[in-house]
Amino acid sequence: MTDVMGHWPETIPHSAAQAAQQWPDRLGLITGDHSWTYAQIWADARAVASAMIASHVGEGDRVAIWAPNTREWILTALGAQTVGAIIVPMNTRFKGGEAADILRRAHVKMLFVPENFLGTDYRQMISGEDLPDLADIIVMDGQPWDDFVARGKGAGDAAVSAAMDKLTGDHICDIIFTSGTTGRPKGALTAHRQAVQIFGDWAVRVDLREGDRYLIVNPFFHTFGYKAGWVVCFTRGATIVPQPMFDAAETAKLIEDHHISFIPGPPTIYQSLLQELAGDKPRNFSSLRVAVTGAAPVAPALVERMRAELGMQNIVNGYGMTECGAIAMTRQGDDAETVANTCGYPLPGTEVRCVGDDGVDMPTGEAGELWVRGPSVMQGYLDDPAATAEAIDADGWLHTGDIGTIDARGYLKITDRKKDMYISGGFNCYPAEIEGLLAANPSIEMAAVIGVADERMGEVGKAFVVLRPGMALTSEELVAWARANMANYKVPRSIVFVDALPRNAAGKVLRMDLRD
Repeated sequence: MTDVMGHWPETIPHSAAQAAQQWPDRLGLITGDHSWTYAQIWADARAVASAMIASHVGEGDRVAIWAPNTREWILTALGAQTVGAIIVPMNTRFKGGEAADILRRAHVKMLFVPENFLGTDYRQMISGEDLPDLADIIVMDGQPWDDFVARGKGAGDAAVSAAMDKLTGDHICDIIFTSGTTGRPKGALTAHRQAVQIFGDWAVRVDLREGDRYLIVNPFFHTFGYKAGWVVCFTRGATIVPQPMFDAAETAKLIEDHHISFIPGPPTIYQSLLQELAGDKPRNFSSLRVAVTGAAPVAPALVERMRAELGMQNIVNGYGMTECGAIAMTRQGDDAETVANTCGYPLPGTEVRCVGDDGVDMPTGEAGELWVRGPSVMQGYLDDPAATAEAIDADGWLHTGDIGTIDARGYLKITDRKKDMYISGGFNCYPAEIEGLLAANPSIEMAAVIGVADERMGEVGKAFVVLRPGMALTSEELVAWARANMANYKVPRSIVFVDALPRNAAGKVLRMDLRD
């Protein structure tokens, strides 16, 4: 375990520019029947940057991207970041109120959306919202996209080069909103150097190689699909193959058509591929080499099957969070038990402690809260110094809220979550936030949500609901209401109506009693 910090470009746009210079004719991106070299991607990104300048977007402005994984997502991000703007990635599953809250709090100046995604018109969803800072909404498809790019002077615009010359690793690259125990999403601010450094080192640990074909199913609005996704392809010379939404048959086709060698995602993805392999149609997955999993528990038997049946030589598991990107990863050659039961050892430059309630380090193998310190820890939460001070102490340690152990080898294992969070299909779900959303239902007095084990999703939400006096509501009605008012991964999969919630003397809901 002697890996060291690598030397990477200073910013995300510099990574793309360097890739264009180093591998100009290499295939950088494939979507559908179309492909682009690194040189073409960077030229297109510069043209978008010129259009940003023409649209009066510049240093420190916030540009939100509310869209699935597409070429235009990458170009929008690179174009905005090249001129010094900060991107605000937004979950495609958000409903109007959830999206508007983030647009307001991040003071977003320009929003990019698809014409339509899965039957949803995002512009319509926020049409009635008060968004005083939002000056422009750009549709990322067809003629509207071409019209936006045409605002600028093209890839050769000298103003783009001038903006790029001013861009440093200390500039903020993004604000990614992560839910918290207070029930309201918090925006984590990360600088370019932090993102490029930690994920460059991550890519070395997981063995992403020059020439790999990287199928990115993880959403671009999530760190896993964005920084551990298309960004690292520029630093390592891999080809980006985005998939807008997971569909097992389509994923299988992409693997075969494009000789995919590298694929990350929660265990659900690999279980689905094994089912495809066992189906009636013959499948050729011989190109697969690396699987990166995380965000949900993985069974040793699944790791063994991925090696034996999918032919994956390298299966790695890891641990990360929005507030500091990647924290730990297993490494090539680790046995199935290690991959399944740990999330690896810290990445270069990252320190991890396992601390008891008294602030004293726990003995090897004993559980405590994991604290993380290193160059990748966020700058803080947007406009929330109190939450920042609560998360990062005076010595620079990020208190993760995750309970875990560190073994004699230095490998971490997450055993519980101090903050009640559960992970459903790779998405962090915070009971306090979901409870707050449920409380908006006029029939509900109060609700408590817990995560329960689910074979396919890892965990799903279960809600215990107390109705208001005189109100009637069925489980089906409440689930339908929830689907209309919150992102679908937050929707509880089962509802239990109760007369009261179990509480302690201080009035706090006893979640352990609900689990029992």
